[in-house]
Amino acid sequence: MLHTQVLKSRLCWRAFRSHKEQLKNYYQALLPLLDKPLNQVPMVAVDLEMTGLDAAFDQILSIGLVPIRDGQLVLAQAQHKLVKIDGSVGQSATIHGILDNHLKQALTPEAAMEWFLEATLGKVLVAHHAPLDLAFLQNGLASLLGEKVSLIAIDTLAVERKRLLRQHEVLKEGSLRLGACRDRYHLPIYAAHNALIDALACGELLLAQVASISGTEQVKAAELIG
Repeated sequence: MLHTQVLKSRLCWRAFRSHKEQLKNYYQALLPLLDKPLNQVPMVAVDLEMTGLDAAFDQILSIGLVPIRDGQLVLAQAQHKLVKIDGSVGQSATIHGILDNHLKQALTPEAAMEWFLEATLGKVLVAHHAPLDLAFLQNGLASLLGEKVSLIAIDTLAVERKRLLRQHEVLKEGSLRLGACRDRYHLPIYAAHNALIDALACGELLLAQVASISGTEQVKAAELIG
């Protein structure tokens, strides 16, 4: 209960401080979701591909979104957008396979952030290693809106870490990677480093994690938000 109240207070404060109506609405739309059972909460799994891992220097190349509603992945509404960058993708192409010529028809960073805000309004974000993706998104949104942005999300990596520590398991190197986490729930192996596929993989992992805890009817959204 205390954690829920803290989250609500943070969102209320951010909405109050924001000078942008668009951002005020974004924060306010999350407030009624926090103390609802997870199966009643609209969510969206998100993943990014970037030119690197430094949000202060590197750039977003693609964004994948997969909605989660009524405890199910809504694949018909999944979306994937490429994003233009300044300069070349460079050696990062060996990781994600996105080449410079793939970005010719991509969204501008500003258009990508507008789309992201619209597509995720009133939905709780879900990501694996969420602080990394959120840092890039917050920077992109801050550039668009001209003010600091603070996003919240359910981090499937953090959920898994807590679960393993409760079981007194030793966290080995690599044990919290998305593929390793999915393997513990006997989920299928997917190719990595595609934003849409990784968003799907993250969404599936969350549903498996919640089912192992106590089911979506019992778990409330705020309990899983860091």
